[in-house]
Amino acid sequence: MEFKGDGKDKFFIVTRGKARKGFSRGCIGRVEAVMHKGELMGLLYGGGSSGNPKSGDIVKREDTYPLTRHQAQLLLFVSPSSKRLELLCNPQLFSAICVLSQDDLVVVKHKKGHQPGLVRNLMLIGKKENQGDLLMLGFEVEFVDSDQTVSPKKPAPLPLFSAADIIQVVPAHSVGIGPRWKDSYSEGLNRKAVSRINSMPNMGSRERQVRGINHLDQNVTQTPTQSPSHHPFEVGSIVEVTSNTGITVYGVIRWMGVLSENKNDWAGIELDYEVNNCTDGTYGGQQYFTCKEGRALFVPLTKCSPDGRFLCPPSEKETLKATDIPPVIPLEETDENVPPIPESEALSLLVGKMKGIQGHYNSCYLDATLFSLFSSSMTLDSVCHKPAGTEKSISRSLKKDIVNRLRRQGFVPAESVMNFRKQLGCDTFVTEEKDPEEFITILLQRVLCMKSLLKLRSNNNTSQDAYTFQIILDKEQVTQTPTVQQLLDISLLSCGLKFEEIPSCLMVHMPRFGKKYKMFPHIIPSTEFDITDLLYNSPRECFLCGRLAEYECPQCLQDRKLQPGRIKQYCTTCKTQVHTHPSRQSHCPRALAVPAEVPADAPVPRHKMQLFAVLCIHTSHYVSFVKYGPGPRSWLFFDSMADRCGDDQSGYNIPEIRACPEVGDFLSQSEEELARADPSQAGEPVRRLLSDSYMYLYQSASMALYR
Repeated sequence: MEFKGDGKDKFFIVTRGKARKGFSRGCIGRVEAVMHKGELMGLLYGGGSSGNPKSGDIVKREDTYPLTRHQAQLLLFVSPSSKRLELLCNPQLFSAICVLSQDDLVVVKHKKGHQPGLVRNLMLIGKKENQGDLLMLGFEVEFVDSDQTVSPKKPAPLPLFSAADIIQVVPAHSVGIGPRWKDSYSEGLNRKAVSRINSMPNMGSRERQVRGINHLDQNVTQTPTQSPSHHPFEVGSIVEVTSNTGITVYGVIRWMGVLSENKNDWAGIELDYEVNNCTDGTYGGQQYFTCKEGRALFVPLTKCSPDGRFLCPPSEKETLKATDIPPVIPLEETDENVPPIPESEALSLLVGKMKGIQGHYNSCYLDATLFSLFSSSMTLDSVCHKPAGTEKSISRSLKKDIVNRLRRQGFVPAESVMNFRKQLGCDTFVTEEKDPEEFITILLQRVLCMKSLLKLRSNNNTSQDAYTFQIILDKEQVTQTPTVQQLLDISLLSCGLKFEEIPSCLMVHMPRFGKKYKMFPHIIPSTEFDITDLLYNSPRECFLCGRLAEYECPQCLQDRKLQPGRIKQYCTTCKTQVHTHPSRQSHCPRALAVPAEVPADAPVPRHKMQLFAVLCIHTSHYVSFVKYGPGPRSWLFFDSMADRCGDDQSGYNIPEIRACPEVGDFLSQSEEELARADPSQAGEPVRRLLSDSYMYLYQSASMALYR
């Protein structure tokens, strides 16, 4: 039912950039000219009752997505403009809305909740006064209601909905034809500035007998239909149920068994949306499972069929692939450097389902790592800027297909990730589970030939290069619930290592090995990591008096009278006084390399790095927590495989991003409060962060980019 224009006009939606007098995020525009700097001169369309272009302005091409006329008309009717971007970032739903046909079954948001209905007409909204006007498009939807009856009187006008009001599109099924509103009912409606597109095609849909959805539990036949015995069901199976009146609903089996008054097997199904007269999992006064009120449907198991939305028809020759998710709008070929997502735009662009990087076939280690490194930080953006050489192709693929797509669209399809995995030079990266540190090392060292991120110097003055740092220590050296700062201090000091320079990115691998073993049940994240006392040949202050330190004592590290767990360095005077104590006379302080030009009483600057992401693992599955801005509560949780649509052969994973301000609230406590906190009593996101942490990612303040 696409409304076809003249095919010459080009439209776009603004997806990035700060609000200003002209274009702002969510605005719809028409391209008037392409400027030489890659900018667009465009006309801005306003909402309201007309689609007249209100003003003209210049916008960067990288801050826009191109739209077809039909997409622009649908989105123009959506208000507020922020909802346009939310809809645009749901590829499956928006694509289905764009090709809706007459009599397609949809579920819309209504004042009473979620209501199923049939699409009856595509509506042009507005009055075209000038050649350049763009009329909005909406949908007339006839609600499915068992109480509706055919009346000889002219019915009230059908309600009008925007594309954003549609939350689900039910695919067409061939079912019996039943009564429906006559076409004459839609004639003669006199709505101001509203007209129908009478040529709305029926793209293969069938008229449905949909009366009686409110009484599905009563109208389901008790006799076996074509029971798919070759599809054994279990709790968790995704199924569909069709009533005697022809309405099909979808859901997940939450309970299976025999009801008290029946001998046959029944299924308790949690539906995708609320239906009148359905329950919260209760049947006959007994609670069989728990769900939202109005979503529990109990039917004979023989009435269940595999969800047809995820099954390929027998006539299809090709099998649906998990990566066959239609992108709403393909990104343009561009080599421009897209900056990280600003804090002010992160929530609207990223939070929700089908956001982030889509997982596929053991890719969670890679998805979580890439999202952590590139969504809100630019500390490793240099890997995307390789000018030439054998690594040019993969760096360009990383930049264009993953980093730029993530930062501009908020979603990277599994196909883009799979293409990137195939370029890593090893078949196991395409099929097998890996660890983040292995992927990082292979990518940076062997594939991109990037210089090491870490330069370490040992006590015997030998240098070591690395890309990540593995914590190595004895469990007895720290408290039961250590901080990342304590683990790093003790590990480096115990191994006799120092950083030669402040790294731009420090990725710290926690002391846990394999899928199950971890040295500490909980680790407290250090939002700031003070690297000052871990730098080689850098000024440090005396632990006691604050003057320039000249000695360091590893044995004093765990002294209970001297703040155990803190690195101890002393000036000459304090070193002598501290080690006159009988318990410390056996210590062996080491002389520090002190720059000769630094005065003994000069203040020593502190060098700190900021935590910007945490990779976590639980039962072989990697997820990540990412800090998306300087605000203390600006935390996101990302899971590339949070849910799944369909089965292993024909389905796909659904990535999800959730805002986690409670993580920031917990980490904003003082060191003393964190030391006394009981992690087991914290909320689920905080508990998961503390118990499942695998790798902490830090960046130096000079390299951080939060906009």
